[in-house]
Amino acid sequence: MLYLMRKHAASWMIKSILILVALSFVAWGGYRIREQRLIRIANVNGQPITINEYREAYNNILEQLRLSFGNSLNDEMIKLLRVDKQAMDRLINEKLLLQEARRLNFKVSDQELSDNIRKMAAFQNAGTFDSRRYRLVLNSARLSPEDFEAVQKDSMLIQKVRNFITDTVKVSDLEAWEWYKWQNISVNIDLVVFDPEKYKNIETSEEETAAYFNEHKESFKTEPKLKAAYLYFNPADYVSKVQVSQEEVDDYYERNREKFTTPKTVEARHILIKVAQDADESTVERAKKRALDILKQAREGKDFAELAKQYSEGPTRDQGGYLGVFERDAMVKPFSDKAFSMKPGEISEPVRTPFGWHIIKVEKVNEASAEPEGKAKEKIRKKLIEDKSKLFAYDHAESVYETIFDGDDLEKIAEQRDLTFRKTDFFTRKGPVDGIANSNHFVTVAFELSPMQISEVQDLGDGFYIIQVLEKIPSQIPEFSSVKEKVRSELIKEKQRQKAKADAASFLEALQNGKSLSEASKEFNLTPMTTGFFKRNDSIPNIGYEPAVANAAFMLSEKNALPENAVEGRKGFFVIRFKERKEPSYDAFEKEKASTKQGLLELKKRKAFDSWLAQLRRNSDITIEKGILDE
Repeated sequence: MLYLMRKHAASWMIKSILILVALSFVAWGGYRIREQRLIRIANVNGQPITINEYREAYNNILEQLRLSFGNSLNDEMIKLLRVDKQAMDRLINEKLLLQEARRLNFKVSDQELSDNIRKMAAFQNAGTFDSRRYRLVLNSARLSPEDFEAVQKDSMLIQKVRNFITDTVKVSDLEAWEWYKWQNISVNIDLVVFDPEKYKNIETSEEETAAYFNEHKESFKTEPKLKAAYLYFNPADYVSKVQVSQEEVDDYYERNREKFTTPKTVEARHILIKVAQDADESTVERAKKRALDILKQAREGKDFAELAKQYSEGPTRDQGGYLGVFERDAMVKPFSDKAFSMKPGEISEPVRTPFGWHIIKVEKVNEASAEPEGKAKEKIRKKLIEDKSKLFAYDHAESVYETIFDGDDLEKIAEQRDLTFRKTDFFTRKGPVDGIANSNHFVTVAFELSPMQISEVQDLGDGFYIIQVLEKIPSQIPEFSSVKEKVRSELIKEKQRQKAKADAASFLEALQNGKSLSEASKEFNLTPMTTGFFKRNDSIPNIGYEPAVANAAFMLSEKNALPENAVEGRKGFFVIRFKERKEPSYDAFEKEKASTKQGLLELKKRKAFDSWLAQLRRNSDITIEKGILDE
């Protein structure tokens, strides 16, 4: 079936044949346009990187960024994050590592590859590799086993090179102690903050606003816009073609019985008294005694949730120890064994786990249940019909795609072949696109196309799409009159920022000249605060996450209690003063030495590998065609 063909393998043979047929009748540039997908855009020691490879890498990174930033991702951010360079670097590194694997004569045997794939949870059924599931998963991703196994083999080769470079890296106890100290040292500071938003009644003239616009035109540029057309292949339209046998339904049911069984669950609360797993016997007993005292109160009728809020040392303390509904394997074994043996309303004796002593109160027990076989099989039949109709829809979409070219009129093609054709209004990278369920995917693909270029078949979840960009409006600097209010608002914010900065500088200068924090604060009508101790990467108590402030705080000492300048943070300009520093104890390090050494080892391995890879790149012949990357 066409569904099992790879976009960059067998489909190219079909395209080539169709193109030759087309050329025998019409002398146009279709072949040249399609051929561009294989054009070399870079060279790594004589090995090419094609435009197709680059586009795929670029789009993969773009999708990852969209998951992180959502609709806030725009052209400016994409340019700032150098997505083009990231994609090219990823491809260059991959080529270099595979070349190095060949130079070192590394191999991945068929047995190694097979063992690796068999261990992948995605291809297992009840913990065992399932060949049918393997084919199903690959089919749903439009991958053939040969393509997937080739990619997996390359990945394993690259891992062998990485291991070869990093296996000699070691971490000594002294290194681990220094690293632990650096990570766990904490400081306490005094501070005041100058919040720009507190500066009201900021005046701006028409002339100032216009001048600000002229100086910052680029920041007011409009987002680029597209108008697109697309062919839509809805799986629901292909249901009439689907046949599902009883044998298929029975077979699916036998292989997936667990999907139709609801396991036993428990709803519970707990109170945790923490004890380190390697704590000495007296410490363990002291903690148990505390737990027994709390248990006594609970059994005397005190509210369990309130006791949890008062005494528990676990992360659910503020929720009254509430753990929600959970299955047996969601908790560590001693905890689960006890919880799943209890009745609703029952409160347990203290239970020891690696985290400490737990007092458990079971609030509800939901016994395991199985869906009736008849009902389950009806659901299976419906699912198989949906799956097969999706296959038919994809096959039809791919067969259409194989016969069309960039520049074709999709509307005419739709009329000739009775296909669903739609046009969009203009949209930006932020979307959304009306009528499209997976708007982000649609937008990402569309913005990678040139005007009149046709996308490959896209699976957007609700069906398959072939997209064509009809019109592109580039980003442009608008007329001042159309954005005047926005410009004025930005100018006011900048004036507020400058006032806050100037006052913070004056405040700091007063402290540097010997004025006390309380005296200076009164002059500026501010209330100073003491943060309490925090570590380098912690959120600052009463302030929140302010990395610039934290970085500046760890540069201070008793001798140099004040910074040279006020610190600009997320909430304004901070003037800080060193109060005290606290170093971690060696005893605390001993308890965490193993995890600290492992974390530092991974960091050193990463640095060693990155350094080696950078050297490999410097010694390689790498060329990139002009115009591919933004300067």
